[in-house]
Amino acid sequence: MTRIGAPTRNTSTGSARPASPAGTGTAPALSALGLLTVLLGAALPMVDFFIVNVALPTIDRDLHAGPAVLEMVVAGYGVAYAVLLVLGGRLGDMFGRRNLFLTGLAAFAVTSLACGLAPTAWTLVAARVAQGAASALLLPQVLATIQAATSGSSRGKALSYYGATAGVASVVGQVLGGVLVSADIAGSGWRAIFLVNVPVAAVALGLALKSVPETRSQNPARIDRSGTVLLAVTLVALLLPLTEGRAAGWPLWSWVLLALSPFAAAAFVAVEMRGERTGGSPLLPPSLVRLHSVRSGLLLILPFCLGFGGFMFVLAVAMQDGLHFGALAAGAALVPLCAAFFVASLLGPRTVARFGRSTVTAGSLVQGAGLLVLAGTFYWGWPHLGVWALAPGMAVAGFGQGFVLPVVIRIVLSEVPPAQAGVGGGAMATTQQASLALGVATLGTLFLTLSGSVGVRDALVWALLAQLVAAAVTAALSLRLPRAVR
Repeated sequence: MTRIGAPTRNTSTGSARPASPAGTGTAPALSALGLLTVLLGAALPMVDFFIVNVALPTIDRDLHAGPAVLEMVVAGYGVAYAVLLVLGGRLGDMFGRRNLFLTGLAAFAVTSLACGLAPTAWTLVAARVAQGAASALLLPQVLATIQAATSGSSRGKALSYYGATAGVASVVGQVLGGVLVSADIAGSGWRAIFLVNVPVAAVALGLALKSVPETRSQNPARIDRSGTVLLAVTLVALLLPLTEGRAAGWPLWSWVLLALSPFAAAAFVAVEMRGERTGGSPLLPPSLVRLHSVRSGLLLILPFCLGFGGFMFVLAVAMQDGLHFGALAAGAALVPLCAAFFVASLLGPRTVARFGRSTVTAGSLVQGAGLLVLAGTFYWGWPHLGVWALAPGMAVAGFGQGFVLPVVIRIVLSEVPPAQAGVGGGAMATTQQASLALGVATLGTLFLTLSGSVGVRDALVWALLAQLVAAAVTAALSLRLPRAVR
């Protein structure tokens, strides 16, 4: 079987030495099947963040949810996911990444089943929060395993594949959601978007038992309780009012939480700096963030994923509520974006090897051009638009995005030591997930607020132009990335 990494050999006998956990000597090799398995595991939580978007109208009709509860179906998953990701990475460092990967897969299958069988709207919200927590156990182990069980050019390729998976899975989520809701398999309707996870997770579990090596940190750090609580307070105080405030009429609690968030963030930074200075075990070591590749990459992921998360949510709502697309058509409209993203992500490794960070700059500019084409198409073609009319703008935007996200993920993790693989993967995934949720909250709120006064078309155009600003910021921040990519 092809190996992504390879065990070292005993120089006296020529025989392969047994692999040992990362950080304890020779790192175990990740086979091609093992890489495919962890990428399948990574795709599940990414798909599930977006798959629900096209199903929201159907969920509303079936469960009589209402706008505020519908937003909680999206936000409950996203907030739980973002809050617990770094902790999930730390637990993998302590107890073994394979162990946590298997636990996360099993928990994801169980919580997906609970979502699919939910009898009421609030039961669905609770199941979605639990599903987000399961995802937070699962996803950091993927990046950590890649970091710990590969090396050299093999690691770079594996990280590129992860980046491609992250982007393609996000778009496939909405496409698949449209297909499953429209198919109405055995009368399951929207429930199929959650139930489909159960057999997929079961297959991934079986493959992981055979192909994923165990890795862990040689000297695992203890749980940083203060840091974990403060990070959770910061993210909840920021994301919850932004996602629920508009639907709830901006009550007092939403403003109190927003006012609290910067103070909680400052306290988190202070606690983490003091913990590292005094030889403690900070949840997110400041020394990790001081690495140029990590700092510049995380800074760029923020506007990119903020724009991307808002873009996917707003499009799903506008196409169904404004253009009156069915769930299948709303999903099909994203196929050109998905295909173009996938092609660009395949070209990315060679392009970045030749042009370095310029690949990200060019990708951001191409994405911006696609957003302009889409804004013009919606403005002048509304309301007589079909799937094919949207295809050019979707394809151009997706092609640009495919040159950004996979490359930036590779850059962020390029200098992270294997012993901190779980923490590094958790930090990257937290930034990505929190930014996606923030995009749904901010651009979603902008769109939903404007649509009541200026109409769906103009609200959508303004939301796309806001994302264009995010793309411009991404292009500018790309100039701060390392010139060459490992």
